[in-house]
Amino acid sequence: MRANSRSRWKYPVGLGLAVLTVAAVVIPTVATAGRGAAAPAAATHDHAMAGHSMAGHDMTALEAAGLEDELGQVRQATARFHDLDAALAAGYELGWVNGSRTRIITGCIAHPTAGAMGYHYFNQQLVADNAVDALEPEVLVYASAPDGGLKLVAVEWVVRGPNTNPPGVATAPSVLGMQMHILVPAVGFWLAHAWVWKNNPAGMFADWNPEVTCP
Repeated sequence: MRANSRSRWKYPVGLGLAVLTVAAVVIPTVATAGRGAAAPAAATHDHAMAGHSMAGHDMTALEAAGLEDELGQVRQATARFHDLDAALAAGYELGWVNGSRTRIITGCIAHPTAGAMGYHYFNQQLVADNAVDALEPEVLVYASAPDGGLKLVAVEWVVRGPNTNPPGVATAPSVLGMQMHILVPAVGFWLAHAWVWKNNPAGMFADWNPEVTCP
């Protein structure tokens, strides 16, 4: 069932090499209680996040409007994950377990000036296949809610790159006609965000959202 689903929207890997130079900024990580789950523990192995938006890869509001049908399908496919318990049952979990069996990216990811992303819930099985399916994002991004829980704000497509552990592919995949990029070379994920569940003044496909904060 998963294989068939991914084949409908699967984009071939190798549509061009992304060139993106960013300065690494160490971001402190914190945690809060999530709806339907225990509070995420403070991260001890989290990575540095860097850069601002997609540095030339982000689309304007007009271009995003041209993808409204596709983004609507992404919303429909992920609407049930507003319930964090449903996301957990579907195989998403806080952080990613790398090839050394170390869980990383477990805290709230923020930037000193550009805003934040939030908490990243990875689906280990989807990350493992190095394929991209717009309707099966590898990561669900949650932000802190006023009631102390978590609310779904974005999706993130992730493909392992040449420097991940274990390594993935050397050339940039594409999703929704958009070339993915590597934000943090030391971690090495090819990635792309879509803020389908929260407004982002920086753009639908920007990495950081100035309206998201970490507690």
